[in-house]
Amino acid sequence: MAVNKNKRPSKKKGNKKKLVDPFTKKEWYDVKAPSTFTNRDVGKTLVTRTTGTKIAADALKGRVYECALADLNNDENAFRKFKLICEDVQGKYCYTNFHGMDMTRDKLCSLVRKWQTLIEATVDVKTTDGYLLRVFCMGFTKKLPKQIKKTAYAQASQVRAIRKKMVDIMAKQVGSEDLKAVVLKLIPDSIGKDIEKECLDIYPLHDVHIRKVKVLKKPKFDLGRLMDLHGEIGGATDENGEIVATSNDFIEPQVQESV
Repeated sequence: MAVNKNKRPSKKKGNKKKLVDPFTKKEWYDVKAPSTFTNRDVGKTLVTRTTGTKIAADALKGRVYECALADLNNDENAFRKFKLICEDVQGKYCYTNFHGMDMTRDKLCSLVRKWQTLIEATVDVKTTDGYLLRVFCMGFTKKLPKQIKKTAYAQASQVRAIRKKMVDIMAKQVGSEDLKAVVLKLIPDSIGKDIEKECLDIYPLHDVHIRKVKVLKKPKFDLGRLMDLHGEIGGATDENGEIVATSNDFIEPQVQESV
């Protein structure tokens, strides 16, 4: 006789859990880029509403958003990517700060070619406002004018001399500025142009770029400094989430139509 031959699956009785759309518990926040960029509106981000001890602002702080420079500055530099980190939430706005810079993979691959020398340099620099940055630079040797020879290889001593000059220029240009000024230099890649100009007497270079910037350490969070970076006043908000001036800040009265 077969065991459990005619056993049928038993139907469990009980209330089934009601399926709720998770998006009903979410809300949208606007992501704001610093005033160093032309387009301040990066996009929108989603977060679960504040319930009990779980605060929405805490979930948003620390989020990293990667944006192309073409979107931030309305230009054609699509290969340069900037990372922005959310440092403060006020009302429905996430205020971000610079968190790093990178170049797209396809751009890096298009630069590397045969018959030339790739020279790379890295340096850790501290800005005047206490940010420790790791800056990566790359450059390529190029043919001299009217050169017949196919290759443009630099000697090992020339590579060392160029790398030293790269490190010196990056340390000088980044170490003497605050983070806002460094970002303003990274947008047009003025450091790369300076390196190309300075290394001309050692070996002519082309396609010299700051290919990556990492933020290794940050100073203690300062809300006033972040608001200055965004071109805002104060740091307090009203019940609607709009930024208002604190008691110490002067705010100009609005022009009245009639007295």
